[in-house]
Amino acid sequence: MFQASRILILFAFLSASATAAPPGVGGPVLRQHEGETVPTPVMLKAKTLTVYDAAEADQGAAADERHFYAIDNSAIGKYLLADGSAVAQWSDLPSPGIEHLNSCYVEAAQLWCANSNYPAAPMGSSIEVFDTKTMEHHATHSLGMMEEGSLTWFAATEGGFLASFAHYDQRGVPYKDHRYSSVVIFDKQWRRTGGWLFPKVITDLMAPYAASGGAIGPDGRLYVSGHDRPEIYVLEAPISGPYLTHVATISLEIEGQAFAFGPANSQIIYAVDRKLGLVKAIELPKIP
Repeated sequence: MFQASRILILFAFLSASATAAPPGVGGPVLRQHEGETVPTPVMLKAKTLTVYDAAEADQGAAADERHFYAIDNSAIGKYLLADGSAVAQWSDLPSPGIEHLNSCYVEAAQLWCANSNYPAAPMGSSIEVFDTKTMEHHATHSLGMMEEGSLTWFAATEGGFLASFAHYDQRGVPYKDHRYSSVVIFDKQWRRTGGWLFPKVITDLMAPYAASGGAIGPDGRLYVSGHDRPEIYVLEAPISGPYLTHVATISLEIEGQAFAFGPANSQIIYAVDRKLGLVKAIELPKIP
C-alpha cells in the first residue's frame, strides 16, 4: 500500500507539471554514525557478477527489474538485463539542450538524472526526467546557477533530497578547487536546509576531481564514487560537525563515475567501465 501511494504521488507530479520539482516522497533517512569517535574505515571488496557492452557507458548506469540504462553526456541507451541486447536510445545530439548528464536512477518507471553545463561557468544544473518505457524526455527542473558547483548526483530521502555538487582543480570557477565539493540537503521543493563536507581523506583520494556518483544504500548509508579510482566510499551522517563519517572503502572493478543500486533494496549496483564501454553488475559486500 505504501509503495503504491508513493508511485501515485510521483505520477501526479509528472502529470501536473513538466517543470515542477520532483517530490522525493517516502525515501530513506541517511544513517547516523553511532560511535563517539571517528572510526577506522574497514576495507572490503566487491564481486563483479555480469558484464555488458554498451556504447553509451561513459558517465554512469542505472537499472530496473528488466533493463539497465547506460548514460553518456547527451545520450542514454536502454538494454535488456537478460542478454544485454539494445532496446532503445534517447539522444539530444547534435545540438544538445542537455549537455552533461552525470548520473541517473530509476523510480516509478522514470529515469531521474542529474545534469549540468560542465565545464562552463557560471555553473548551472538541472534535474531531467525520462520515461523508461518510451525513452522520451518527460520533465525538467532547473536549479539554475549554483555556487555549490556542478550537480553530479542526487538521491530522494524522507524529507527531500541529498545532492552532491562538484568542483575540479583548475576548471569551473578559479577561486574553488576539489576541496569545495560537498553534499547538500534539500527539502521537497529544492530549498537548501543543510549539508556536509566530505572528509579530507576522501577529497584527497578524489583529487583533482570530486564525487561523480552517489546513492543511499539499502542499509541507509551513503555510497560515493569518485571520478577515476576503482573504489566506493561508504559514509554516515555525523553525530556533530560538518563532515560526513567515513566507515568503509570498497574496491571494485570500475574506474569511478556514477552508479545506481538495482531494484528491491538490492546489494547489486550498476556501474560503468568507461574506457572499455562496459556496464557491470556488481554485488557490494555488507558493511560489518
